[in-house]
Amino acid sequence: MKIRFGVGLGANTAPNELAGIVDHLESSGVDSLWFSELVYSPAVDPVVGMAYTLARTTRLKAGTSVAILPGRHPVLVAKQLASLAAVAPRRVLPVFGLHSAIPAEREVFVVPEGERAAVFDESLRVLRAALTDAPASYAGRYFTVTGAAVAPRPDPPLDIWLGGSAPAAFRRIGALADGWLGSFLTPAEARAGREAIERAATDAGRRIEPDHFGISLAVADGELSPELVAVARRRRPDVDPGELVAPDWDRLHRQLDAYIDAGLTKFVIRPAGSTPVGDFIERFATELIGRQN
Repeated sequence: MKIRFGVGLGANTAPNELAGIVDHLESSGVDSLWFSELVYSPAVDPVVGMAYTLARTTRLKAGTSVAILPGRHPVLVAKQLASLAAVAPRRVLPVFGLHSAIPAEREVFVVPEGERAAVFDESLRVLRAALTDAPASYAGRYFTVTGAAVAPRPDPPLDIWLGGSAPAAFRRIGALADGWLGSFLTPAEARAGREAIERAATDAGRRIEPDHFGISLAVADGELSPELVAVARRRRPDVDPGELVAPDWDRLHRQLDAYIDAGLTKFVIRPAGSTPVGDFIERFATELIGRQN
């Protein structure tokens, strides 16, 4: 199975830094660059960031980690993805989630009260149909699409990955998605999540490729700051922050060994310290490109 490592951008990456980051990643041989959905931050919008990255490079892949789908019309999202895939075949890596991890941003992605999960499921079905059928028609509770002719259709078809760590998310991934990108999970939890997704896929008469399981991880520059500890505790108050955010690169390697043993092969690594992004990319390339196969 192919083990790959990509770089995730943080919330404080300014748009005027992106050109240098993209060029550095391309010249360093890094596999991929990932953009998070962070509306109320300086971070570049994921679709804009992907388009800029793919237009500026010839090899670097670009993905979302993660973008929010419920609250967007899936046919318009399909058009964006199809356009990106036409410009840069095999380099577009979409990952979608249920809602923002930031409570203040959840009101931006409007869906009927209490029906976000159902909207997500239907959105995924419409998105898939729009990307693969010519033309696509769908009549559901939330969306009605007649003769949607998104062009050009991606060839090969795009893989649609999802985030999430709840039992309902695992069922959704198994039934409707092509892969999983988790976060804030221990290796043991990641193994259990992978197994739950595989069971859900079997129940749905589907199969998730064995190298389509990944996780987003953070690495600090020597120790966890109080701010990092607070963030980790807010997300997972039941887990030691040192199990979720690697204090240094040696600890990250040990964590990676455990995640690979748990059956994960795709990793988005983001900086969680004060190291300048250029220095982080150099260290990333030194530490991780040699671990790819």
